[in-house]
Amino acid sequence: MKTRPKSALTLAMVALFTMTIFAFTFPQDGWVVPEKYKNMKNEYAGEDEDGIGEELYNQHCKSCHGKEGYGDGTKAKELETELNDLTSAEVQSQTDGELYYKAIIGRDEMPNFEKKIRDEEDRWMLINYLRSLAK
Repeated sequence: MKTRPKSALTLAMVALFTMTIFAFTFPQDGWVVPEKYKNMKNEYAGEDEDGIGEELYNQHCKSCHGKEGYGDGTKAKELETELNDLTSAEVQSQTDGELYYKAIIGRDEMPNFEKKIRDEEDRWMLINYLRSLAK
């Protein structure tokens, strides 16, 4: 059975179109954040006068994400997951709720911090600190 050039070209075009649709449909970093988190409001936005967010970052995040959030921490090379630059526009353009979900709930190699950071206000101070990394 001969393959017709038109059929092969049509099949290739359909495959390319399908891949393009999927590329723009799914989040680039693979995270699926539930709506309730996307829409969470940070009642403490912009606050962290006591440096709690920075302290929590240094304690729980710096070893992987690095001192300045570039994803170049001492443990980063041990991970299978490529770490995003926390100072990037891609990360910083996310809602506070999305950052909360990713930083506190986690997934895969990103651990869950609900038991380690129990206080809700402290969790938001961490998110505020993540925002400050871009400045």
